[in-house]
Amino acid sequence: MRFTFILLFILPFCALAQVDPTVDPEGFYISENEDGTADTLELASATALGAPLKVILKANPSDLEGWGTPRYEWKVWDESDPTNILIYRTDENVEYTFTISGSFTAQLYVTFYTEDGNVYYEFPEEGEDPKTIHFSISESILEFPDGISPNNDQWNDELKPKDGYQSIVDFHAAVFNRWGNRLYSWDDVKGSWDGTYKGKVVKDGVYFLVVSAKGADGRKFNIRKTISVISGYNKNEGTETTDGNE
Repeated sequence: MRFTFILLFILPFCALAQVDPTVDPEGFYISENEDGTADTLELASATALGAPLKVILKANPSDLEGWGTPRYEWKVWDESDPTNILIYRTDENVEYTFTISGSFTAQLYVTFYTEDGNVYYEFPEEGEDPKTIHFSISESILEFPDGISPNNDQWNDELKPKDGYQSIVDFHAAVFNRWGNRLYSWDDVKGSWDGTYKGKVVKDGVYFLVVSAKGADGRKFNIRKTISVISGYNKNEGTETTDGNE
């Protein structure tokens, strides 16, 4: 009987021993692969990424059972001007695509409430440094080669930006022949020209590339250059042939 009384006395206090809620903010970005798939990777301040950059910010709350709905406040700013808040969101998770270059900081503030609506505590607590997420978006780079050899030897078969292009947010390119006829155009920096016109490889010779593009840092690219098409060049043999060039 005495043991039962002790249990009845202790149990209500055990029920009141509620675990405090917590959050663990994290940042990720979406990296698109050449095969059309995409990976979700953790943001790292040491590596400058290219724009457009899709960023995902997650609060990762836990132990919310028994508490009211928390209020989330995400803030993101360019470190060159901390007073200019680029993003202010009150969602638990935030997705945003950056089209500008710079170094950025993201912070999360959370207010936890009891079920009756009273403020319980805030994250970060008073006097505690907030957890910050840093990431950088690089300046723009865009260059093209001087020629292509569209002969399916898996080397330089297509006209496309050189490896290492980055932070290009607007793009348009076109290829013309010597008479000013447009042979092909494309509006995606990941696109390319395969050296054909109306389904056939063009004749070897000189063609003209016109590119108009804009970088995340505001830089404008107005590229005008000649492109040599040498379909008879074979990488493996290091020689030129004259066949197959109708």
